[in-house]
Amino acid sequence: MMYLIEPTKQLQGEVRIPGSKSGTARGIVLGTLAKGETRIYNPMPGIDSYSIIDCCRTLGAKIDCSGDDEWIIEGIGMDLRSPSAVLDVGNSGTGYYILTTVASMINGKSIITGDYQICYRPIAPLLKAIRELGGKAISTRDNELAPLVIEGPIEGGHTVHFPGVNVQWLIGLLISCPSLQGDTRILVENLGERPYASLTLDWLNAAGIKITNNNFEEFIIPGGQTYKSFTKAVPSDWCGATYPMVAAAITDSKIRLLNMDINDHQGEKVFVDIINKMGGKVEVLNNGKDGVIVEGGHKLQGIEIDCKDMPDAIPALAVLGSKAEGKTVLKNIQACRLKETDRCKTIVEELAKMGGKFEETEGTLTIYHSDLKGTHLNGHHDHRIVMACTCAALAAEGSTLIDSAEFVGVSFPRFYEEMTNIGANVKRLTEK
Repeated sequence: MMYLIEPTKQLQGEVRIPGSKSGTARGIVLGTLAKGETRIYNPMPGIDSYSIIDCCRTLGAKIDCSGDDEWIIEGIGMDLRSPSAVLDVGNSGTGYYILTTVASMINGKSIITGDYQICYRPIAPLLKAIRELGGKAISTRDNELAPLVIEGPIEGGHTVHFPGVNVQWLIGLLISCPSLQGDTRILVENLGERPYASLTLDWLNAAGIKITNNNFEEFIIPGGQTYKSFTKAVPSDWCGATYPMVAAAITDSKIRLLNMDINDHQGEKVFVDIINKMGGKVEVLNNGKDGVIVEGGHKLQGIEIDCKDMPDAIPALAVLGSKAEGKTVLKNIQACRLKETDRCKTIVEELAKMGGKFEETEGTLTIYHSDLKGTHLNGHHDHRIVMACTCAALAAEGSTLIDSAEFVGVSFPRFYEEMTNIGANVKRLTEK
């Protein structure tokens, strides 16, 4: 799918942000592991969510996702059996890491795979941990990458170590280990993306699971716990909100984001502070319940930003920095290189086509003010690259074409509709 983006000087109106993709994923899996009926409100109706639902149905859960605002999960508890079909997570990295560890709980074999991007996403530290807990993990290509054959059950009573560069390797064990016989101790070195660990613990708490978190360096997981069914609302997605926020900040605009929560765990909520610190204007009303107002038309100044807790924000920040005077320096960006694409390399490649100026190291990205010009951009089958490029195109000179635009369906299915509603000059092109 291809979209044509024309320069847009002004955005006005309200934007409805969908539920968090990360929160929805955790709710689906924990609802599956709980016995009885779990209800999830404000779920993210994205492609990744449906891939996880398909996998959980293969494991035996009954899931009604016919409602827009409420999904109902009839969980299977600990009655886990080898799935009758391959667990295909599609493009869901969260689903991939969580369901790999769920499969290791089963007394039997499971096959796990995904699309071409999943089959190149690093997972070796998690496979090592599964083996240390008594499970078996085989890469069919003998390269520690998917497709995988996982055989359990894993056992408690062990201590495992993780490098902290990718929190997703940790999250699956936080979800799976409470059910094991015996306590599990997880030691993590310099954990990044900590808000995602906090988010996971919050959802586990809703399911009646208790874990001791010692400053994100040590997690003590008591064994023999039982997942309880629950009812919980998914907070609106701050990461998805960053795109209309950036679009408004770099144009002469005023928009309101609806139903946000500044007290949520998500790291990207700091965009409120980042834009304000750069000279923009963002106002949070009643902790976000009455909206978040972003007003553009202000001169932005480059700053230094620590991205350790929000690696998914790199593409949006690259666009924001391109329209700020001076230079913007993003630090601790290593984790963004382990996503659907190497997001630093990819966004630099695309914005450079528009005239963007950058300096890149393994752990930093320096962004210089640039006068962007419209061109043909490649979305790289990555939802965050597509949305960031769209924001850049709104503030560019001349027309921009963006391909693989359908991938916004991974995390923000109505992105283009919402942007159109506030005045963005975007048009879907008919394929011949």
